[in-house]
Amino acid sequence: MPSTSEDNTSPAPLDGRAGIDAALVKRLIATQFPQWSDLPVTPVEVDGWDNRTYRLGEEMTVRLPTAPGYAPAVAKENEWLPRLAPELPVAVPPILGLGEPGAGYPFPWSVRGWLPGTTADRGRIDDLTRFAVSVAEFLRALQRCDATGGPLAGKQSCYRGASPAHYDEETRRLLAALAGQVDVDRAAAVWEAALAAEWRGTPVWFHGDIAVGNLLVADGQLSAVIDFGTSGVGDPACDLVLAWTMLSGASREAFREAVGQDDGTWARARGWALWKALLLVSQHLGGNPELATANQRVIAEVLADHDQHSHTT
Repeated sequence: MPSTSEDNTSPAPLDGRAGIDAALVKRLIATQFPQWSDLPVTPVEVDGWDNRTYRLGEEMTVRLPTAPGYAPAVAKENEWLPRLAPELPVAVPPILGLGEPGAGYPFPWSVRGWLPGTTADRGRIDDLTRFAVSVAEFLRALQRCDATGGPLAGKQSCYRGASPAHYDEETRRLLAALAGQVDVDRAAAVWEAALAAEWRGTPVWFHGDIAVGNLLVADGQLSAVIDFGTSGVGDPACDLVLAWTMLSGASREAFREAVGQDDGTWARARGWALWKALLLVSQHLGGNPELATANQRVIAEVLADHDQHSHTT
């Protein structure tokens, strides 16, 4: 990424991710958290799309949203993560400071404690079935947290926790575009079942993006869950998609049993998984065929799961 001038003039406003670099982070820290200004700033090895993250010394990170739509999550996470953390069985990001716009950077940002561990690649997990149960136990604990006053599902959560019907038009457009790439008729049946299984439960906390990149592993076991940017209070179905994106066979069944959701929630979860996998297939067919194929496999797993379980929904 291009570096930003470090002279004493005021930099021009930054354009999202293109203007975020270590030099900017150093300036922000120097002006807003001078007690940490002598610490080195280095990019993390695996970064996200919604936010840029940098190591600050050995014990902290700096996290900066890349676009206006991601900025509100800073205040949400800073308010709620400290409340949720004591109730959860594994670590979540500890909040150490809230930064303000400055040095040409237009959004709020945060300083957090560094969580040791690596992303949950299968090769780093000692026992995938035990891992699946640990994720389920985390989700059950999250759902038990007091949801009073929590951020309701909707625009702030990219509609995770709301009805998958928000993505109905896009999903139908994707189905039409991917005829010949996926089994459109069976996929449409999964989508219709998801829409029909309307959620009428009591709102609970959901994470919104339970994915490999947001699950950390240490010593072969789940050690932390990160990135609560799409979290909120609503329907927990969106948190079940890991069943098809990472788990299979015995680990999937162990997750299904341990997470304890009803058939309608699983039907909506299949809808969430289908929508996202269709979107990724569409985006990557031309440029990244390996990723497109991986998501075609996810779709096939979702369709098979629907065929197996739909008679009970």
